[in-house]
Amino acid sequence: MVDESVTLPPKAPVVGTPISLTSYDDVIELLRDRPRDRATVIAVCNVHSVMSARRDEQLARALRDAEVATSDGMPLVWALRWTARRSQQRVYGPILMRKALQATAGTGLRHYFYGSAPETLVALERRVERLAPGSVVAGSFSPPFRPQTAEERAGVLTAIRDAGTDVLWVGLGMPKQELWMHEVKGELPGVALVGVGAAFDFIAGTKREAPPVLQAAGLEWAFRLSEEPRRLWRRYAWNNPAFVVLLAAQIARKRLGR
Repeated sequence: MVDESVTLPPKAPVVGTPISLTSYDDVIELLRDRPRDRATVIAVCNVHSVMSARRDEQLARALRDAEVATSDGMPLVWALRWTARRSQQRVYGPILMRKALQATAGTGLRHYFYGSAPETLVALERRVERLAPGSVVAGSFSPPFRPQTAEERAGVLTAIRDAGTDVLWVGLGMPKQELWMHEVKGELPGVALVGVGAAFDFIAGTKREAPPVLQAAGLEWAFRLSEEPRRLWRRYAWNNPAFVVLLAAQIARKRLGR
């Protein structure tokens, strides 16, 4: 039986992808009071997410089907403020993870970390002990870079269930984490799956996070580009200008009542 008492936040489209009108507090409350008969998928979205979804129907479906898709990037926050909710705030993956760990410390909520490199997971668990004393880490797993065999896939899902996992933090990067969560959610009833991208590295201290002033200005992409220019330049050279054009068209249609 579906738990009808759980109310999910409404969504509004941003260049074609439904994004949730929600907050840190709302998401953390959902982690605590999630449905027990089915998984709850929470995706954190930025310009790269919504632009990739326009070219990849499988990703678009995964984001549409997610119970919550947060405005992780400031351009999405601004888009929602201009088109749907003037008071919309950012719900940024690394801060969401920090806040959730601290808010649920001492409550018995069991967290599991899936993704990243083994050494990052070790550093992450040590950092969590200091960041949120009393947090329960049920386990962690660093998947291989190659595709998993059916046996490996079944084994890790069994381990996640057997650990009594309540919240499964997934740090595989976009779109891999969104596709993986969409694929396995039917096998993890009662678990909240939260895709947080590079949050594992940021919290563990293995990668530098953009300074808050750049984040607030919507310039996190520029910082990340300076850190990894070869990997990211093509993404930003196409996605950012195209997003501006598509969003301007969306706003114009809204003003014309179309």
